[in-house]
Amino acid sequence: MSGFVFKQFTVTQTRTAMKVSTDGILLGAWADINKAKRILDIGTGTGLLALMAKQRVSDASVSAIEIDTGACSDARDNFAASPWPEINLFEGAVQSFSAAEPFDSIITNPPYFNASLKGDNHARNTARHTDGLSFSELIASCSRLSHSKTRLNVILPCVEAEQFIAVAAQAGWYLNRHCLVRTTEKKQPSRSLLLFSQSSGECEPTSLTIHAADGSYSQEYKELCKAFYLNM
Repeated sequence: MSGFVFKQFTVTQTRTAMKVSTDGILLGAWADINKAKRILDIGTGTGLLALMAKQRVSDASVSAIEIDTGACSDARDNFAASPWPEINLFEGAVQSFSAAEPFDSIITNPPYFNASLKGDNHARNTARHTDGLSFSELIASCSRLSHSKTRLNVILPCVEAEQFIAVAAQAGWYLNRHCLVRTTEKKQPSRSLLLFSQSSGECEPTSLTIHAADGSYSQEYKELCKAFYLNM
């Protein structure tokens, strides 16, 4: 069985095109979801972010959206086998998703390839390319599903992050925190962790390095993710 074992749950990933990644773990650990009563994970894949959110805020109502049938099957099984089988799963596009109440926090590790070459795996293409969910469509959906104090948490490659920031600003979402992530101290940042809200203010810039010089996880990465990794 293909899977990833965490401290409080296991992620089976036999049918999803996109497996557990450092990007997802980073976002799940970093996202601003404290005191949220209703949390939404857009593009849940295996259910990783929804499970991490539920572990962090156990009394929150967590909902997850996924368009790919195989990934939904994995997420459904992972939720059922976890300590939190009550996580809500919606199979379909976020553009057609509706909720009775707005969400306090939204987390998403969205597709970001735009007009780039695709492989033969349709599910993987859907998960990685913006054809089915452009940045503007994602932002519009977040606006529709939020209230004035909703927090939006996103991870993207640095170049695409700048594009997303511009699109978000046009829709009234302000960048409040921006964490630049690099794999080692000697490398340029490759990922941006982004926190948006609909309240303007100074953006808090931070940085994070995943690996120490000897190849092990850095102390700051361990501090961020130690509640989840089995051997950390």
